[in-house]
Amino acid sequence: MDATPHILIVDDDREIRDLLARFLVKNGLRASVAKDGAEMWRELEGGAIDLVVLDLMLPGEDGLSLCRKLRSQSQVPVVMLTAKGEEIDRIVGLEMGADDYLAKPFNPRELLARVKAVLRRSGARERDQAPPADRTQVRFLGWVFDLAARHLVDPKGEKRELSAGEYGLLRALVEHPQRVLSRDRLLDLARGRDAIPFDRSIDIQVSRLRRKLDDDPKEPAIIKTVRGGGYMFAPKVET
Repeated sequence: MDATPHILIVDDDREIRDLLARFLVKNGLRASVAKDGAEMWRELEGGAIDLVVLDLMLPGEDGLSLCRKLRSQSQVPVVMLTAKGEEIDRIVGLEMGADDYLAKPFNPRELLARVKAVLRRSGARERDQAPPADRTQVRFLGWVFDLAARHLVDPKGEKRELSAGEYGLLRALVEHPQRVLSRDRLLDLARGRDAIPFDRSIDIQVSRLRRKLDDDPKEPAIIKTVRGGGYMFAPKVET
């Protein structure tokens, strides 16, 4: 089996997607292309994809909607492309589950660097966060966090899938319960120091994780905000 990372480029501009595909292949990666969401899903069903480069502005269903659906059923990393450069678009893309963000126009070498960084982070999480054989689940407030399967089970017994970023953040929190962790420390624990630092990436991930945990953002009982300090996982954690 070919271990070369396989990148899927989803962009309605044929010239851009073909140019990027050739550039990535020239630099040692495999690449497939899709012009819209329908073709993206067919490519994902047809073979193992290691990362999706996804344009925000697509005909039909846009990139944000596709990213949200993809994240709800897969942990495949996503690098979002957009012609818009405003911070709000970057934040929305991250909230939808994108791992990185690049505004057009861009240098293909910058995209290559970001793709490799995201792949490196993703691979490091899989290696470094593999749970010990004797510790595959932790429990708190009726929740079960399955470290091996990378999902949550709520107090009613219903499963909730986690993105790679949500998994890494929750694991960092439950391994340091009732301790205040700064944003920089959480970035180190959840992503590794080679992460590309977004100004609000940890805040966005915490917000998404709170929604998964039904944790009231106005008065959170699970992930508490410590003013000037960072965040603290409040419940007692049992193995």
